[in-house]
Amino acid sequence: MQESNSTEITEFFLLGFQISQGLRISLFCLFLMVYCGAICGNLLIITLVSTNKNLHTPMYFFISQLSITDILVISDIVPNMLHILLNNGGSITVIDCITQFYFLGASESSECFLLSMMSYDRYVAICNPLRYSAIMTSRHCVILSITCWLFGFSFLSIYMIKTANLNFCGSNIIDHLFCDILPLLELACSEVFIIYLEIYVLSILIVIIPSIIIVISYIYIVLAVLRIPSSTGRQKVFSTCSSHLTVVSIYYWTMFAVYVVPKKGQTSTINKILSLLYTVFTPLVNPIIYSLRNTDIRKAVQETLNK
Repeated sequence: MQESNSTEITEFFLLGFQISQGLRISLFCLFLMVYCGAICGNLLIITLVSTNKNLHTPMYFFISQLSITDILVISDIVPNMLHILLNNGGSITVIDCITQFYFLGASESSECFLLSMMSYDRYVAICNPLRYSAIMTSRHCVILSITCWLFGFSFLSIYMIKTANLNFCGSNIIDHLFCDILPLLELACSEVFIIYLEIYVLSILIVIIPSIIIVISYIYIVLAVLRIPSSTGRQKVFSTCSSHLTVVSIYYWTMFAVYVVPKKGQTSTINKILSLLYTVFTPLVNPIIYSLRNTDIRKAVQETLNK
């Protein structure tokens, strides 16, 4: 008995939603439609930005990069989650579980940096319009984008290497829809204090610093807008930022609800639903926001359909 208890775990079992078969099939159909809609919507934005000359601007370049992160996030989570729903749970090896979280965390981290770069782009466009074309050159935008991706994937690799070297024993059941870092650490038999410390430090680098950049950028934007004499001019400037502000609000609200709000009193079902907000539904909502609230993208869609 002692030998079996100390046996190292090689795979986990994800419970998913422990509900009736009818509800699981309904959720399967819902998530499949959301997945297809998110992939098609984000691919549409990437295609439009790359093929339409009117969208060859820094703002739309960053929007297309944001669409890539959304595709990575939802593709990392939904296919395996659909399998779990059909089979009322599913097994996943330890290395696959860690890999799933790595790509989720790296994509989400890159999105944090990209959102901050988008706010910087709006700051330059509104507060320094005469120097905008000189500052936000194509080369500069590519460098900023590559930096965001490198930061996102390199920062996550720092503690994912340590996580991959952990020993897991005892229970192998994860009461979740996908592999997340906190459930993994709870099942570890090794010392995890250093990893928790790294998580807190990296959270400051990945979440707090981009948030500060976004807040400071919009403070300067608001001050610049208030100096515009006409209400029409102020409304026009705010409309160029409204889509980005909406996406930022949704993204950070969902992340805050999942990782910052105390879990005391929350059931596992509520935690799963909150996790679905930023992994499944946010990638669907983002292209809708940019397509419905952006006249340039709507015109590009109409031109493509007419052709």
